[in-house]
Amino acid sequence: MNIRDFEYFHQLVKEKNFSKVAQNFSVSQPTVTLAIKRLEEEFETTFFIRDRSHKELLVTPSGYQFDAHLKVILNELTIAQKEALRAKQEKLLFGLPPIIGNYFFPNIVSKLIATGLIEQLETKEAGSQALLKLLLDGSLDFCLLGSLEPLTQPALKAETFAQTSFKIIVSKQHPLAQKKAVYFSELKDERFIVHNEGFIHDKVLKLLAQKEHFRPNVIYRTNYVHVLKSMVASNTGIACLTDIALSPNDDFSVLDLLDEHQPKFLLSIVTRATQVMTPAKKQLLDILHDTVYHSPLGKETQ
Repeated sequence: MNIRDFEYFHQLVKEKNFSKVAQNFSVSQPTVTLAIKRLEEEFETTFFIRDRSHKELLVTPSGYQFDAHLKVILNELTIAQKEALRAKQEKLLFGLPPIIGNYFFPNIVSKLIATGLIEQLETKEAGSQALLKLLLDGSLDFCLLGSLEPLTQPALKAETFAQTSFKIIVSKQHPLAQKKAVYFSELKDERFIVHNEGFIHDKVLKLLAQKEHFRPNVIYRTNYVHVLKSMVASNTGIACLTDIALSPNDDFSVLDLLDEHQPKFLLSIVTRATQVMTPAKKQLLDILHDTVYHSPLGKETQ
C-alpha cells in the first residue's frame, strides 16, 4: 500500500471511471487499475464491480466503507503536511469572524505585541462556518468561532466561553422603531440586509424564517457589519444581529425578539483535537483564555 493508491481509490469512488482518474493524476489507466487491484488483494475483498451491460463501474458496500476511512486518513495527511510546513516557518494561523474580531481582537493584539508573538501571527477573517472548514482541513491552528450549538465534532477541541442573544435592528425612521420587542412573524413583509453565506447570521435568519413558514425578502448581502449597519440606519432594510455587534454609537433602534426557543450565539475557542501544543501555540492559547474570560461576556459565564 502507498498513499498514491489511496488517492486513486478515493478519486475513483467519486468519478467511477478509470480513465478520468488516470487523466486527473496524469498517469496511465493500467497504473490506476493495478493500484485498485493491490488494495483489493491486501484487504481480501472486492471494492468495485464492472457492470459491462450498462458500462458502469459500481462501488461495493465495502468500497464505500473503505473510502469513508480513506477520507479521514487523507485529510489527516494533508493537515500533517501543512503543520510541518508551518513548524518550519514558525507561523500561527488564527481565524476569527469580523464581529467577534471587532469585540475581542484589540485586547488580544496588545498582549501579542507584549509577548512578541505578533510576528508569528497570521489572521484570517471570514464567517464562522467558513473558518470551521479551514480549521478542519489544517489551514488554521486556532479560531474564535460563533455557533448555534456546541461544537462537538470528534476532530475538534472546543471551549464555549459565552453566549449572547440575537436582536432585530431597524432605522429610527422605521415604524417598528417605536417598539421595544417583536415576534419574528411580524417581519415577514420586511426587507432584510444579511451577512453572506458562511456567517452564522445567515443561518439564524433562515432558521427563524423557517419556523414562521416564510421566506425572508433578502435585498442585499455583505461580509461587512459596518455596511450592514449603515444600510439599516439609512432605512434600506432591517437586519438580525448578535448583540455583541452593537455599540452605543449605533444610529438605529434595537428590538428584542419575543419568540420562545430562539437561537443563541455561542462563542468558543476552537482548535483541532490532534494538534500538539508547541510553546508558541500554548502561549497564544493562554492569551485567548485570559482575554475572553476577562471580557464582560466571559465574566457573565463564570
